[in-house]
Amino acid sequence: MRIALCDDEEQERKHFVEALHEWSPDYRPECFSSGDSLLAAAAAPNREPFSIVFLDIYLPGENGVEIAKELKKISPETSIVFVTTSQEHAVDAFSLQALHYLIKPVTMEGIEEAFRRLAQLQGPKRTMMALTIGRDNVALYMDEIIFLQSVKHAVEIFLTNDRQFKVWATLNELEQRLNENFLKINRGTIVNMEQIEQMGADACVLRSGIRLDLPRRERGTIRNAYDNFLFSRLSQRKDFGGEVDR
Repeated sequence: MRIALCDDEEQERKHFVEALHEWSPDYRPECFSSGDSLLAAAAAPNREPFSIVFLDIYLPGENGVEIAKELKKISPETSIVFVTTSQEHAVDAFSLQALHYLIKPVTMEGIEEAFRRLAQLQGPKRTMMALTIGRDNVALYMDEIIFLQSVKHAVEIFLTNDRQFKVWATLNELEQRLNENFLKINRGTIVNMEQIEQMGADACVLRSGIRLDLPRRERGTIRNAYDNFLFSRLSQRKDFGGEVDR
């Protein structure tokens, strides 16, 4: 999860980080002192979108509401929490469908409420997995994982938007934490079946174009598991009245 705070006052940024860590010490927000720097970071190539942005409405020479509008153009899925010293712009905030509106000084309870609303907005289908990567604790959305591959004493995790992480763990350890969308196609590789473009007789091709060979003895079992996954997905679409591709 990528978190941002935009506030021109250093003391306010420090206070926010302290309140955030009081609620959850694992999160590492990216802090910005201007709207322009926030927008530049949001538009940076090969970076995942911000999940949530805490944005001060009163920025020197900038209008926080206008910054929020530009941010939504760059990243419509980003949730915005306005942070300010008064409720003057509350109507503007709600017109932008802001996730929350916090009055300074920001408290742990206010931050907790913002993340509670974010969890409700994202819904239960977006499951997360917390990992230790280097010295950082990182939370990854499982639907952003393309595949995992064992490399010596570590596991490389390949994500959407050309991102990649290395975790010092075994593939079996991570397999226990993945959901039913993941399929082990050989001793060293686990694939997110949502990311499979084509399941062939001897290999599967991912949407990213990567081709992964299937072990000869396991090909039938793997293809059956994938067929069952597709059948389950089609059944869900029918249950919710969706169109089924033909």
